[in-house]
Amino acid sequence: MMQLVEPTAESATDTSRPPRHYLPEDFTVTDWAAIEPFFQELQARPVQTAAELERWLRDRSELESVLSEDLAWRYIRMTCDTQDAARAEAFQYFVNEVEPLVAPYDHALNEKMLAVPALADLDERRYGVFLRSVRRASEIYRVENIPLKTDISTKQQQYAATVGAMNVTIDGEELTLPQAADRLKNPDRAVREAAWRAIQARRLQDAGPLDALFTELIGLRTQVALNAGFANFRDYMFAALGRFDYTPQDCFDFHAAIRETVVPLIDGFDLERRQDLNQPALRPWDLDVDPSGQPPLKPFGTGDELLEKTITVFQNLDPYLGDCLRTMRQMGHLDLESRKGKAPGGYNYPLDETGVPFIFMNATSSLRDVVTMLHEGGHAVHSFLTRGLPLGADKHPPSEVAELASMSMELMSMDQWDVFFPNPEDLRRAKKTHLESVLETFPWVATIDKFQHWVYENPLHTHEQRHQRWVQIFDEFNQRTVDWRGLESFKPYLWQKQLHLYEVPFYYIEYAMAQLGAIAVWRNFRQNPAEGLAAYKRALALGYTAPIGQIYAAAGIRFDFSTEYLRTLADFVRAEMEAL
Repeated sequence: MMQLVEPTAESATDTSRPPRHYLPEDFTVTDWAAIEPFFQELQARPVQTAAELERWLRDRSELESVLSEDLAWRYIRMTCDTQDAARAEAFQYFVNEVEPLVAPYDHALNEKMLAVPALADLDERRYGVFLRSVRRASEIYRVENIPLKTDISTKQQQYAATVGAMNVTIDGEELTLPQAADRLKNPDRAVREAAWRAIQARRLQDAGPLDALFTELIGLRTQVALNAGFANFRDYMFAALGRFDYTPQDCFDFHAAIRETVVPLIDGFDLERRQDLNQPALRPWDLDVDPSGQPPLKPFGTGDELLEKTITVFQNLDPYLGDCLRTMRQMGHLDLESRKGKAPGGYNYPLDETGVPFIFMNATSSLRDVVTMLHEGGHAVHSFLTRGLPLGADKHPPSEVAELASMSMELMSMDQWDVFFPNPEDLRRAKKTHLESVLETFPWVATIDKFQHWVYENPLHTHEQRHQRWVQIFDEFNQRTVDWRGLESFKPYLWQKQLHLYEVPFYYIEYAMAQLGAIAVWRNFRQNPAEGLAAYKRALALGYTAPIGQIYAAAGIRFDFSTEYLRTLADFVRAEMEAL
């Protein structure tokens, strides 16, 4: 049985950086000249025995963790203010001047490690997952891809800057797009329509440049794949992401299962919504409003209030969870409120050396913000639970596991949502809305994932072909009862709002796989809260020291996305909604 890392209250409240054993305590990243000697020493160091190899691995991991955390802070600061040129320059310096020089050493060190005879003496149970990832990285490495990846990183930053600069003026008030989106929950249909049209019109202003940017990224990514000997970028990314447990065909089968089992449920929700709203036709701006006609839920007023209430929710679930967020607050590792110039979206960024991550989001005052905070909080807890693992690679499980941490937290925390919604009717509305959105996750993920497969299987497509194929896939999975007449000019560009397509390609199907797992975790939690939560923590504490299937098994669930399993869990969610 693989040894698990048991979390402790001390590990969640410790704000100190662990002592270094290889780098000097006062070492900071300045330039390549300060960094390179450590890579040179690792490359030159004799490694004969298993003990020497394990020491070498830990020293290398320490160096990589310091560099990773330095890059993390550069990215965090840039996204917190995309209009600050100095922050952008600091990030680009690392991308352009450090990462390209690290890459050859990274490959050389992998080759050195794989050639050590004592490698066979390492504990396969402990290092097996790590070594298969190293072997795969070694197989796909190509020196000619280093400048291409630098160019890709630079272009990806352009997306964040472009979208971060998008604002709209409604009724004389300048709003960020997340702030404007809150108006889509207004009971006044005219207010909703005006906000929806303003948001789409603003996005359309940059549709051409964003299309061109995406085309450039497709070209660069395709060249990376061809250089590495792959037929297309999709196949390359399956290797680069370490997808050892499923294939593209499994993804296509999952799309079909979602279309068969979940899409009809969503169609039913939309028909009920149209009837409740007493409208002859459902329009795109009718999808976020409460169908009862009540004003939107307002679970908090400020970012500080959002954080304080989330801490209370976590504390009520398990004091360890509350301590995780308290530590982050004490260290200033949160930026929660939406503002002009801030990059879009939300994330939990692991900080590999200190082990205390950073949460970034664009909160206004909505239920969606609560869910986002709980979601990123689940990621944060995952970071704390893996904080004591010896290698940096152990702390970075694949997204199928990482998103299980966050999505399970959304669902397990619902019993504590009265902290945000003390009124019982508001609490019922919030839970029902969220459970509906849980099921809505599946069609949207299938849409984005199927689109990505087509894009990179057909990299020479025109913009017009891209728009046509997007609309076909969108209509297959989404809003099949919604009236888009007169709005046809907006639909071909809806994909541009999904930052994953620009910044983290092929990182999306994991959301649906993990959502399925999260529902199973929640079902266990509903049956036995103490054991369900304990199994969740045990699984996350494994980090990436076990294959995905074993991690899911540790959580008491299956890594399974068959039609039968999907139908069973979707029916469970629907039953929970009906019981509210």
